[in-house]
Amino acid sequence: MALNRKQYSIEVGGKPLVFELSTLAEQANSSVLVRYGDTVVLVTAVMSSEDQPLDYMPLTVDYEERFYAAGKIIGSRFVRREGRPSEEAILAGRLVDRTIRPLFDGRMRRAVQIVVTVLAYDEENDPEFLGLMGASLALSLSDIPWNGPVGGVRIAQMSDRFVVNPINSELKAVPTTFETFVAGSRGKINMIELGGMEASEASVLDSFKLAQQEIDRLIEFQAGIVKEIGKSKASVHLAEVDPAVRAAVDAFLASRLEAAVYQPTKMEHYAKLAELKAALHAHIAETIPDVHHKVLEELFDGAVNDIVHKNILEKEKRPDGRGLDQLRQLGGEVALLPRTHGSALFVRGNTQALAVTTLAAPGAEQLIETMETTGKRRFMLHYNFPHFSVGETGRMGSPGRREIGHGNLARKAVESLIPTEETFPYTIRVVSEILSSNGSSSMATVCASIMSLLDAGVPLKKMAAGIAMGLMMEDSKEQIANGASPKFKVLTDIQGPEDHHGDMDFKVAGTDTGITALQMDVKVDGLTLEILEKALSQARKARLEILNVMQQVIKEPRTALSPHAPAVIPVRIDPEKIGLLIGPGGKTINGMIKKFELATIDVEDDGRVFVAGPVRANVEAAAVEIRALTREIKVGEIVEGTVIKILDFGAIVDLGGGKDGMIHVSELKNGFVKTVAEVLKVGDFVRAKVIRAEDDRIGLSLKQLQG
Repeated sequence: MALNRKQYSIEVGGKPLVFELSTLAEQANSSVLVRYGDTVVLVTAVMSSEDQPLDYMPLTVDYEERFYAAGKIIGSRFVRREGRPSEEAILAGRLVDRTIRPLFDGRMRRAVQIVVTVLAYDEENDPEFLGLMGASLALSLSDIPWNGPVGGVRIAQMSDRFVVNPINSELKAVPTTFETFVAGSRGKINMIELGGMEASEASVLDSFKLAQQEIDRLIEFQAGIVKEIGKSKASVHLAEVDPAVRAAVDAFLASRLEAAVYQPTKMEHYAKLAELKAALHAHIAETIPDVHHKVLEELFDGAVNDIVHKNILEKEKRPDGRGLDQLRQLGGEVALLPRTHGSALFVRGNTQALAVTTLAAPGAEQLIETMETTGKRRFMLHYNFPHFSVGETGRMGSPGRREIGHGNLARKAVESLIPTEETFPYTIRVVSEILSSNGSSSMATVCASIMSLLDAGVPLKKMAAGIAMGLMMEDSKEQIANGASPKFKVLTDIQGPEDHHGDMDFKVAGTDTGITALQMDVKVDGLTLEILEKALSQARKARLEILNVMQQVIKEPRTALSPHAPAVIPVRIDPEKIGLLIGPGGKTINGMIKKFELATIDVEDDGRVFVAGPVRANVEAAAVEIRALTREIKVGEIVEGTVIKILDFGAIVDLGGGKDGMIHVSELKNGFVKTVAEVLKVGDFVRAKVIRAEDDRIGLSLKQLQG
């Protein structure tokens, strides 16, 4: 059966990006097979046939990893198939979602689902890029109403040059200052993910400029395909409000809303709004019967949005009265909890993040086995967002997409500052508990985590802080159509109302030198480079202010670890001696763990050994024994030991680590020796020179040390 294939190709980063259109998945509204290198993904777009009874646009993006794509059979030993999405899959799905969502009309009530299925993975070219480009073309070619297409590329700064869509092996081999994924619409950027090693704002902005050129090229290419074979967009119902109801709501709120919105704290803000909302519902129920409460909720939220935008754009008046670049009150405290290895509380206004650090032996690393990755993670940062942090009730369960996304962002912000395993041989886990949230909890997590790590005695390379920037932009379609830039205001340290009603969430974390992580989402179709440059500049100023406050709480790592943290001592042995250390059936290594009351002895294939236990003296003693056991004794060395046996022809000396050496009677001293007992007895401690070391037989001499 013919699939009626048709291919379109464009070069990106020096390689062809190939879109194949065929009858594969023909019952979807649209489907696209995308290939880049030997990585292949299938992207489908489906829209439901009926409106959903919802008060929001129901969009779902699913990113499906398939182990066969990488030639792997993994998963539970008893269930060798894919289960719940990995964190990497969730983050990849979010990347696509965050890019395409702003370009849907929020009044749509038809369910739309994008499914990205990874069919082949070459371990060099990341499927996320293909997933985004496939989603863009599938939506653009389909009859689903959408204001695309979009484009997106990965850019890395390597040795002072920018590389578009670098392959994974190149990223591992070449020093990288930062890596970013940038996406957007024509002339605008609407999604950014960045992780860096103290990247400068100027370099980051230059990468955005390069990305915009590539984005515009990809959009132009897609537009040509759509012009050739695209479907007409379906006519769908858009949720509209009765003009009479809108007018009644506006009239009721006109003289009441501003007083309710502008309150010094989040709690007062929402309390006043709740009172006003209840009064609105009662008023409309009397004047216009049978108006659904969801309609009133939507109108009320829209009115708040309009007044917040208007007052910031026209008067620079924020809901809590701060200046546009003014931070909320900051505070912090460390060593809050008695048994933990490190703890810190960071407070910014009504946002509170409690970070707790746990140290463990290297063997406690997280094992990662996914379609894309097989390895270990030595530094972990997890983020919890309980319902009580926003004054709500709900079911407590496993982390959702929000928790995973926020935790990943904070981890990227801190990870490059973690000391090497050689410097600090511990596995490190930080957990951030959001106790109260009023905007920017992920960036508060960065601040709390840094202070908690220092409290735990982790010798960080530098301190970092995070800040969330917001945006209020004039919605002037006429201005934009005429090529004029819309009026905008960038806000420092956005809180709940500004996050909810604002047009941008721009999170930046970094040190006093540069950026370590950046993430941006928008609710408009995209932002200009002018806005991004302003946001970066304002974020740097805020970051330095926050770092100054953090340093007043704790500036240096503790000189000693918590007494409740395990002691870990690294030992380097010859890899060929690993079998000797482990012993038959693990007898030797397990015997040491029992003898010295250790927690663990972790052995790596390259000869690195990590000895860990609750009592440092025992750990040190075990390390000495391991060195002695695996030591290669060479001719000419001076050794020490205790005489354990006297023989007719010599003496046996215990050299430690299960090794013995023999001093022949002729090597006891200069001159004639009648019996060994004339010179040595059992229990004597001696220093001797090694004169023979063959097949674990060690010959010693006292005579050669006597001159």
